[in-house]
Amino acid sequence: MAIPVMKPLLGEEEALAVAEAVRSGWVAQGPRVAKFEEAFAARVGAAHGVAVSSCTTALHLCLHLLGVRAGDEVVVPSLSFIATANAVRYCGATPVFADVDPLTGNLTAATVAAALTPATKAVMVVHQGGVPADIPAIRAIAGDVPVVEDAACAAGSTLNGAPVGTGALLAAWSFHPRKLLTTGEGGMVTTDDPEWAKRLRRLREHGMSMSAADRHAAGGAVVESYVETAFNYRMTDIQAAMGLVQLTRLDGIIEQRRALAARYHELLTPLGLRAVIDPAHGTTNYQSFWVALPEGAPALTEVLGKLAEAGVSARRGIMAAHLEPAYEGHPHPALPGTEELATRSLILPLHHELTDADQKHVVGALADALGLVAK
Repeated sequence: MAIPVMKPLLGEEEALAVAEAVRSGWVAQGPRVAKFEEAFAARVGAAHGVAVSSCTTALHLCLHLLGVRAGDEVVVPSLSFIATANAVRYCGATPVFADVDPLTGNLTAATVAAALTPATKAVMVVHQGGVPADIPAIRAIAGDVPVVEDAACAAGSTLNGAPVGTGALLAAWSFHPRKLLTTGEGGMVTTDDPEWAKRLRRLREHGMSMSAADRHAAGGAVVESYVETAFNYRMTDIQAAMGLVQLTRLDGIIEQRRALAARYHELLTPLGLRAVIDPAHGTTNYQSFWVALPEGAPALTEVLGKLAEAGVSARRGIMAAHLEPAYEGHPHPALPGTEELATRSLILPLHHELTDADQKHVVGALADALGLVAK
């Protein structure tokens, strides 16, 4: 494609940092992971960070930590990457799908309230595409039910003037290449609770009483014990080395993406198309820039095909788990907001190499595919 939908921002600094980690001989979870945890937690306003192998494993650990198990229910949006709902199933529990606001793609206090039952063990709220959800309102309606934040896409987004993640009970983050900050693969759990952070570190490393890095630092004969059945969800120092460099780029990446998003809005407004915007309670990092198709528009697959013919790589909007074969037959209420966005929106290219000419071409190709002219 002449214009790809995304490109990670990687440079010589990342290459040198990774090479230095390799030359050090310490490539598994070690001192660079610890530094990355501290730096990332500080950036998102959390007291503790626990690096893991992916956001999916981060979500699983959050639910496992809360004691979610068979017979429990967890309220989740269907409108999310399927890992959100899958993490609930990993615990043997039942995901209960709640609808989203079609203007933001996020759960609301009202949609969460409609999904709560006596069996609800947790609510998992996604900051979809980097758009911050109204966490205080959802917490208020959830009451004593813990709220886990799926912040996979939200590094650098803000909520009520503070970074998303500030004050979160538990937040899970992704460093996949489609995210603003990448380690190739990888994730993080952030929390303000020191005891939870301690247990999360144990859970990611087979339940060992002390990490391999701590054993190495201790010197002499140290024998670990395994205090609970746990997992192998570790991040490597190679990944963390990249992450430390990426973290220094984050503010600049967000500034550029917001400028590109503003330009898209200028180009799309005359066409009468609705696109993702900041909610009243915060700002988005524009991890994804989605556009809703108008009434009477061709099918999404047809539009995507015409864009591809014009050299534009676009993607369907955020998927809906309840529409996928893996959740066929899974009970759910009517989800009109979810289905509107899942079937009638698409994601446009947005990355650091996108030029003004590129954006004009993307919007022109979209207008042609939809048969629209500027008003």
